[in-house]
Amino acid sequence: MKKADAGVAMYLLAAIIFFIIPIPSFLLDVMLAVNISLALVILMNALFVQEVLEMSFFPTLLLFTTIFRISLNVSSTRLILNTGDPGNVVKTFGQFVGGNDLIIGAIIFIVMVLIQFIVINKGSERVSEVTARFTLDAMPGKQMAIDADLNTGIINEKQARERREKIQQESSFFGAMDGATKYVKGDATVGIIITLINLVGGIAMGMLRRDMEIMDALNQFGVLTIGDGLVSQIPSLLISLATGILVTKASKEADFGDTLIRQLFGIPKVLYIVGAVMAFLAITTPLEWKLFLPLGISFIIAGRSVDNHLEVEAIEEEVDAAEEEAEEIRRPENVVSLLQVDPIELEFGYGIIPLADVNQGGDLLDRVVMIRRQIALELGTVVPIIRLRDNIQLNPNQYIIKIKGIQITEGEILFDHYMAMNPGFVEEEISGIPTFEPSFHLPAMWITENQRERAESLGYTVVDPPSIIATHLTEVIRSHIDELLSRQDVQSLIDNIKENHPTLVDELVPKLLGVGEVQKVLQNLLHEGISIRDLLTIFETLADHAATSRDTDVLTEYARQSLKRAISSKYFPSNETTSVITLDPNVEQEIMSSVKQTEQGAYLTIDPEKTKAIMDALEQEISKLEELGKNPIIITSPIVRMYFKKLTEDYFKDLIVVSYNEVESNIELQSVGMVSLS
Repeated sequence: MKKADAGVAMYLLAAIIFFIIPIPSFLLDVMLAVNISLALVILMNALFVQEVLEMSFFPTLLLFTTIFRISLNVSSTRLILNTGDPGNVVKTFGQFVGGNDLIIGAIIFIVMVLIQFIVINKGSERVSEVTARFTLDAMPGKQMAIDADLNTGIINEKQARERREKIQQESSFFGAMDGATKYVKGDATVGIIITLINLVGGIAMGMLRRDMEIMDALNQFGVLTIGDGLVSQIPSLLISLATGILVTKASKEADFGDTLIRQLFGIPKVLYIVGAVMAFLAITTPLEWKLFLPLGISFIIAGRSVDNHLEVEAIEEEVDAAEEEAEEIRRPENVVSLLQVDPIELEFGYGIIPLADVNQGGDLLDRVVMIRRQIALELGTVVPIIRLRDNIQLNPNQYIIKIKGIQITEGEILFDHYMAMNPGFVEEEISGIPTFEPSFHLPAMWITENQRERAESLGYTVVDPPSIIATHLTEVIRSHIDELLSRQDVQSLIDNIKENHPTLVDELVPKLLGVGEVQKVLQNLLHEGISIRDLLTIFETLADHAATSRDTDVLTEYARQSLKRAISSKYFPSNETTSVITLDPNVEQEIMSSVKQTEQGAYLTIDPEKTKAIMDALEQEISKLEELGKNPIIITSPIVRMYFKKLTEDYFKDLIVVSYNEVESNIELQSVGMVSLS
């Protein structure tokens, strides 16, 4: 057991013992001195901590100190009634602090109780209640602000995690403080009751057990009772004051004393006015001028001093700013910072700013967060931070999307308009501004708010501007997600799966494959839209085949075959027959005979005329399927699939090519065309 834990346990155990076992007066003096010391320590800590969370255990501390103080009250009561000698501390407080007079002591005691009960504790209780309520209400907004800062790149994942933890700690602290103030309130109430009991009990003990006159008993036991009440209420008052300071302290990393002095005496004209008023009162009223006039002059001098200090600070800030700017230009590392490229950027004109500004009701930042989550669920990879920034060089309603600093695409929206698209079956036309949907380049119309309901009733697909941008951004990310998967991202994926499957990872990386080779396989899968979320299956497959081949293209095919359930569910509905296009065996043979193996991998050396003939035949078959409204899918033998995909990629970028080994046995296929050279 740690010494600190033992100390806390002994502190609580002592409180329990004092309730049960009588203690001698000298030990009571020691405990009362310790109690006063602890109260002062708590007060000073509450005064000088920079953040309230530095005293996050304060509610628990309140409970501990309250129980300990009440146990001392019980012990002193027992000594007063039994022996009439509660020790030096109680006597001193009754005689010296209380003026050795029952009436004076009683008045002082009542005043202290009223200050604590009505002024300090009542205010602290209300502040704690309001702060707890507002802290809990503000949590969703703070969480959204953290997500927004994270998406814009202002903070990183670690900083976001720290901020979220801090928000949770603050809500827990102020919620606990709302209840903990009841301890202080109850302590003050119990102090009054115990004092009255001691007074009545003391008079009764003096008259019945010691044959004392009522006034003698009142004087003797009354002074001791008041002393006991004062020695208990003073630490209670200090802790109550600490509670009030803590719940009203702003959560800022600043020195309390310096901040307080600056805020109170930091405005020169305030000091000038106060000084002039004090001097005026000294001259024009019967008040003691020897007191008020020097005080007024002191305020004026202090105001002048603060004024001079502010002027010097302003000059120093200007000089420091100029020097910092010059130094910033001279720093060699700044050139390096200019070389950094953001993985994904969304730049927009000033007309689109309201869509990204939370204060103006924009939800574009929230949509960006959802995009990252959606891609993670669909493809099993983490999308890098998407940087959002305005660009005054763009048209007001224009936006551009960049991948690694290079513009990939652009779009333009009309603010306060909606985009209406005909799904293909709506015959009635609506008036609007002709345009094209930026993601899929479909014909569309810009319509106003007044036309929205009519367009939806006719069957048009109506989309708002934020959804247009979000959809466009999502599609760009999907099509370039393989480029965005870095080695560091792969290492993070490896570390994540290693937590639950260390044996697999230790076998695969780096014994069989390096991180770069695993990256190439995952990039190949993502390039064709295959999710890598089932990373366990992929790694198991790589571990099985990497010993015989380190060709990343071949390993990709093995990985695809192990993921056939996912591929089948993606492209082939289970309850219907899917139309596909097959390859003529002669075409497959022609492709395989054109494969050349090198140290750098395999590549095709097929004749350009034969390539053109294959592409022409493929285009004809694709056109037939598209006319029927079906998505063209090419199915080939496993050994040909990757080479045919590479061959057609430049001509038909989004063409789906699967092998027979990637199709589940329960899937029904129908060949409606064949690519041949004849």
